[in-house]
Amino acid sequence: MDWIDAGTAAERLGVKPATLYAYVSRGVLTRRYDPDRRRSLFDPGEIEKLARRGKPRRRPAPTDIAIASSITALGTDRPYFRGRDAVELAASATFEAVAEWLWRADLTDSGPWRAPEEAVAAARAAQADLPAGVLPLDRLHLVVITLALRDPLRFHRDPATVVGIARALIAGMVAALPQLSAPIGHSVAATLWSRLSARPPAGDRELRILGAALILLADHELASSTFAARVAASVHADPYAVVSCGLGVLSGPMHGGASLAVERMFAETTVPSRVPTAFDDRLRRGERIPGAGHAVYRAGDARGTYLVDAIREIAPDHPAVAVAEAISTELRIRRLPAINSDFGLGVLATVFDMVPGAGETVFAVARTAGWLAHALEEYESGTLIRPRTVTPKGL
Repeated sequence: MDWIDAGTAAERLGVKPATLYAYVSRGVLTRRYDPDRRRSLFDPGEIEKLARRGKPRRRPAPTDIAIASSITALGTDRPYFRGRDAVELAASATFEAVAEWLWRADLTDSGPWRAPEEAVAAARAAQADLPAGVLPLDRLHLVVITLALRDPLRFHRDPATVVGIARALIAGMVAALPQLSAPIGHSVAATLWSRLSARPPAGDRELRILGAALILLADHELASSTFAARVAASVHADPYAVVSCGLGVLSGPMHGGASLAVERMFAETTVPSRVPTAFDDRLRRGERIPGAGHAVYRAGDARGTYLVDAIREIAPDHPAVAVAEAISTELRIRRLPAINSDFGLGVLATVFDMVPGAGETVFAVARTAGWLAHALEEYESGTLIRPRTVTPKGL
């Protein structure tokens, strides 16, 4: 029997497409991807069996916290934003349009976004005494606080005002970073490129890859930083405070900071022949290979694969692309986990001559859209997130 598409499967189960992909991420359903027609397919036998059995239930593990959300569902190798394939969106949409989709379920590009000039000027001035070598992500913490203090609407919680704050906040975060080159447009991606690289993009194709990275990293269900952001929003902290909470968690090396380790690996390993030795050195020290493996996508992260493939297409002869291919091969030979989105960000930063910490900066700007989408849900829910501890046995 032929496999059926997502719409047919969701209709048979009586669920939304996002719920369907949530079943995939939990191992309840099997998903097959049809690359020719760019769609997901499902086993009709599994669908029928699940339809007869009813909605699956499982007892949460002690670390599980269930929060109702319609924003993002995780598939076998990629996220789905309100039922839309994030990888497909990366190939066809703008970051601004996808952010609007996350916030308002409206895939309309509302750009270019603008932040008040006086607020951006204040955020730049606040960075004047920072020491040399401060990473862009560290600057963003200060920028967000400064922008908050300049916004008289920050204590408003109605959806329209929060969405307006979101647009201006993301634009201000990017605009307030030190400018390194002339932007070739007014989009978030164009402005961000000019803050991360001293050379302008060589045409729209390069800029599109940065835009795709922003889309792919825009949200990822209840990742650690998003959970922190939702906790803040649940007590009705203002949108700037929500983003500050997200930035604090994202900076950890096991989350958004992982791409910085990938950038350093590429700086240390400049030729493919050095890759096996570099692996031996890291594994001997008990270190993980940066940019490899994912807690959810056990068989591979399509976000990282998409970015690396797109970069290879326009820069096939770049030395870092050859090193990236050697790393992917070495991971397969050693039966180690495949590359993830942090790896893709590291390749992007290296190939496009971006400053150290560019990958985690892209991650932070992108994920701000997701944090604020989750904040909008929390503001509407009116429910305080108050987890409880689990007492270990014997105490």
